[in-house]
This record gives sequence, C-alpha cells and structure tokens, in this order.
Amino acid sequence: MSEAPHGAPIKTPGQLIAAVIAGFGVPVAIIILLAVYVNNSTRTGAGTNIEQSVNARIAPAAQVDIRDANAPRVYKTGEEVFKAVCSTCHASGAAGAPKFGDSGAWGPRISEGYDTLLHNALNGKGAMPARGGTNPDDYSDFEIARAIVYMANHGGANFAELAQPKPGEAAGASAAAGASGVVAAPAAGGADSAQASKALYTQVCQACHAAGVLGAPKFGDKEAWAPRLKDSMDTVYNYALHGKGAMPPKGGSNALDADVKAAVDYMVNASK
Repeated sequence: MSEAPHGAPIKTPGQLIAAVIAGFGVPVAIIILLAVYVNNSTRTGAGTNIEQSVNARIAPAAQVDIRDANAPRVYKTGEEVFKAVCSTCHASGAAGAPKFGDSGAWGPRISEGYDTLLHNALNGKGAMPARGGTNPDDYSDFEIARAIVYMANHGGANFAELAQPKPGEAAGASAAAGASGVVAAPAAGGADSAQASKALYTQVCQACHAAGVLGAPKFGDKEAWAPRLKDSMDTVYNYALHGKGAMPPKGGSNALDADVKAAVDYMVNASK
C-alpha cells in the first residue's frame, strides 16, 4: 500500500508573503502590546513618580515656614515628646538610658529629685545629648519637663503634672517650678501641716521608700524602721537633710528643712 505524497503548505508567492508577514508581525505585535501594558500599569518606589521627582529637584534649598506670632502656642504632652524624641533610647534602654517603665532603672534617677532630672535632660549627661538632641525651637523647656514627668511617673515617681503656662509666662519658669517637689508647709500645725508633709512624701520620698528601693526603709515597715529609730530624731532628721548612703540630701529636692522634717515625721509615725 503506497502513501500519498506530501504537498508543500506554501504553493503560491502570495502564501509565502503572508507567512513571512505573520512570522515577523505577530511577535512584533505581542511585544508592542506588552510594552503598552507595562507602561500603563501602576508603578511604585523611589523615582517612579516623575512629577514628584522633578518638583523635588527644582525646589529651592531654603524653605520659609510662616507662623502667626500672636497665635497661642499649643504645647505637646509628655507622652508626645517621649514618642517623638526620648523613645529613641528610653524605649529600649539603649546607651545606658533607663528603660521606660523599668522602676529598677529609674529608682536611682528619681531619688536624685525632679530638679536634677530636669537639669540633666536640658544640659545632657553621659551619652544623652542636651535636650535629647533637639533645640528650643523644636521643644521648649516646658515640653522637655513634661516628658521627664511622664517617664519618671511610669518608672515609680509621683511628680505633679505641669500646669500649662499662662499667656505671657515663660515656659521655662513653669518647667522649673512645676514638679520640683517643693511643698510650702503652713507654719501652724494641724491637718494642713499633716497634709503638706504627706504631699512631700508623695512627691519626693515615695520614689524609694514606697518599695524599699536602694535599701531605703519601706513605708509602714516597722521592722525596717526599727534600727533607724534607735537613734534620736535629730539624727534621723540629719540623715534626711544631708543624705546618707544612696539617699541624696533632702531626697534630691530643694524643699525647706522644716518640710523635710515633717515628711520624716509622717514616715516615722506610719512605722510605729
């Protein structure tokens, strides 16, 4: 049985021309369609927004930020300043910074008092740059102080929240006086005096004595206070006023001597 002879698919010049055009034209058409698709698709990443890139390149080097000098300033909260500036080191405890919320790390700093904390924050200490590396145009002394109070209070302190500066009042003055722990005790005795001594304990002494930090006798712990009370009260007052061991003079505050003695009486009476 013989097989039928195979015929050539292209038999005429016209068919040959059509085949050549199809062989080249179809791939070229596919390439063109792919190029159009890619060019019209959404592109992201640096340099893909041509208009934005051009505007950035031709923008002037100097920018003028116009503010209304008569508009009341809106001060940032301590939490806002912490998140924007202080968290860089204090969130993780980098470079020896006391970690946020770590009462063990903050205890020794709090025992130095609010005034010392504020001074160190504004002027720098160790690896910490002055003002956390910012300048007064970015954050005022008052806002830095708010951040200190926010961090310290989350580390075991009980500093008073800073009041908003009054119109015309320097923010630095409010920062310096706001949470310093200075409590003016009335000259007369009675309930007001007792309340003032408790307030000084709460703002200053509590940082260490509430939890017994750094060997401080814990508030209300009769056993811990007993060895101290074997000495005369004058001796106990002297330790509180001039410091002993890890305890700084006046607990790191600049309170009046009479106020410090009243706070000592408050702690001693709670331990009898």
